[in-house]
Amino acid sequence: MAVAFTRLARNDSGIELAVSVLKQRFGDRCETGRAMREQHGHTTTWLTNEPPDAVVFATSTEDVSAVVEVCRTHKVPVIPFGVGTSLEGHVNAPSGGICIDFSRMDRVLEVREEDLTCTIEPGITRKRLNEELRDRGLFFPIDPGANATLGGMCATRASGTNAVRYGTMRDNVISLEAVMPDGSVITTASRAKKSSAGYDITRLLIGSEGTLGIITKITLKLAGIPEAISAAVCPFPSVDAACQATIATIQSGVPVARIELLDAMQMKAVNAYSGLTLAETPTLFLEFHGSEASVAADSEMVAGIAEDLGGGPFSFSTRAEERTKLWQARHDAYFAALGLRPGCIVFSTDVCVPISRLAECVAETRADLESLDLIGPMVGHVGDGNFHVLILMDPEDMDERGRAATFLSRLSERAIAMEGTCTGEHGIGQGKMPYLRKEVGGTVDVMRAIKTAIDPDNLFNPGKIFA
Repeated sequence: MAVAFTRLARNDSGIELAVSVLKQRFGDRCETGRAMREQHGHTTTWLTNEPPDAVVFATSTEDVSAVVEVCRTHKVPVIPFGVGTSLEGHVNAPSGGICIDFSRMDRVLEVREEDLTCTIEPGITRKRLNEELRDRGLFFPIDPGANATLGGMCATRASGTNAVRYGTMRDNVISLEAVMPDGSVITTASRAKKSSAGYDITRLLIGSEGTLGIITKITLKLAGIPEAISAAVCPFPSVDAACQATIATIQSGVPVARIELLDAMQMKAVNAYSGLTLAETPTLFLEFHGSEASVAADSEMVAGIAEDLGGGPFSFSTRAEERTKLWQARHDAYFAALGLRPGCIVFSTDVCVPISRLAECVAETRADLESLDLIGPMVGHVGDGNFHVLILMDPEDMDERGRAATFLSRLSERAIAMEGTCTGEHGIGQGKMPYLRKEVGGTVDVMRAIKTAIDPDNLFNPGKIFA
């Protein structure tokens, strides 16, 4: 079943014709200025910026379909773009092409309170969606930290701080509308809560990183805003103790909504950046959702677990402003890390392992950072075995770049050896391509066969997932 892929050659004549047609069709909604193009090739990682040749600002499914038709005619790549928060080079254009910007497709099309669902356009951000849902007593629980678009979150199968209770995008998307490489528009499923009708094309597109279809509408599951929410902070004497407390909490069946680990280095950064005065030791940030009674009981149970493992004091609050400050500090971990080494960049990477191997993987990762003389605070959604390392790196120091590359390879292979994954939520993109076959073996060839069948010209976001 092996399918050979080579890097798609740049089609200069086709690109020139496609840009000319698109400028006629879209006018000032088709931009070719260098700054605009580089912004849409931007990646928040160390990968080289590879800008598209033009950016089209779509306002409807019909616009997207029209762009795809032009690009298909002239054999030109198409790259979808939300707000550019991805971390593995997903929005780069290694063979040139046309970027479709979804920032103007950002409407909530319908909310069905009785069904706990809504239908939205892909350019709406998660924060804006929740602002529009708040007055209805509903919210969308997936929170990757960055204020990403929902289309991008579908494309990369995002998760985040609430995944331990609410799951990932895979678990919270009911149906998608998408434009396919042949220009057709499909709807992947009905609004029914469950179905056994044929292949699950919804899940196939979620996590496909724009390589199979371009998402133009999304129907989501929603949740009711809990009666009571409590946030808690608990320091520990070691990362191992914090990980063991996490494992014990999950195994005890406590329905914790969030459980995040920040190591001592990350706590130092967070205190300085967010104006907190927390202990600069490995710390768990937690959140509990439910009734007032259940939230109190769950908090007490976890406090007991933490105390048994040397953690504490366990402090919690139900005040909205205190909870908001705590979680904003967690979400700002990337920017806080920059303050530890001014003038450097942050290279962010993640892995995910079975929770029983979490403490071991974190300990080996910290030892690896020290042996390679790298500065790398760690933070993670440890309730599901997922953690991130934020490498602070001088982009002009080739030796340091080499050590960072060595670290990335060791981290990815360590996670795979522990029966985990080289990427818990960042996706493959360009950055994690070397590790995909090591993780899933011959399944890569099945993926290639699907890609070839759906996109035989390899025009949808080429150069991602497959080398």
